[in-house]
Amino acid sequence: MQGLQYYASQLAISMDNEKRSIKLAEDKYRSFLHDAEADTQWRNGAPPNFDQVNLLFEEGRTKAWPEGSLEETVQNAIKSWEMELSHKTRLQDFRSINPDKFKLIVNGKEGLSGEETLEMGSYNALLKNSLPEELKYYKAEEESFESSHDAFQSAFPRGFAWEVLGVYSGPPTIAYKFRHWGFFEGPFKGHAPTGKMAQFYGMGVLKVDEALRAEDVEIYYDPAELFSGLLNGPPLSADHEQLDSSRDNVASSTKTTSTKRCPLH
Repeated sequence: MQGLQYYASQLAISMDNEKRSIKLAEDKYRSFLHDAEADTQWRNGAPPNFDQVNLLFEEGRTKAWPEGSLEETVQNAIKSWEMELSHKTRLQDFRSINPDKFKLIVNGKEGLSGEETLEMGSYNALLKNSLPEELKYYKAEEESFESSHDAFQSAFPRGFAWEVLGVYSGPPTIAYKFRHWGFFEGPFKGHAPTGKMAQFYGMGVLKVDEALRAEDVEIYYDPAELFSGLLNGPPLSADHEQLDSSRDNVASSTKTTSTKRCPLH
């Protein structure tokens, strides 16, 4: 228990130090969002805005962890890691991971390096599977980073919130349980929105180094929980699909800052 408390206090101190060095407006759940480094390269040219998904998180979370607790610290650390993965384009700009050792391991499969994860994108990394071709409800190998984010941003226009439900061990190897949820309010892969909540639960194992940077992130969950909600939407007509695609293209061309969400918010 003392180890858990020490980890929470050290990571909280690290985050507080980062906040003191940043003069811009901050996100209360993520560190490293408004980096002081002028040469940080953001995927959409500027730091993303998480106001909408933060509101979804606050309205729908089942746990409100005390400030400075281990659970809150782990929750915010993983939100920060996911933010960097989704919105920074160079691994050298990441501050939440150890780039030399980092591995993302999903459902026990072979780990992906930081560069591999960055190139593939978090959606594709999490959803890649070995099902027979005719049974795949999502074909990660046919999706790019951008197309995968566009598909889920369309389905969840308010974002896809993420919370820690419990932390069971700590450092350097932290085991935790999580929940992901959002409202299916936009089209997804030819399926009309239902307006209903889509959610799934899972377990994770986070290994950190002495500087509290992530070395391994292991995630275990059932993707069918997510897709059972998305594929329940009735099929869209060809005309509807074309109209939705046109709207997405217009929105993408006029967007100046990124608000795209990822399954690990």
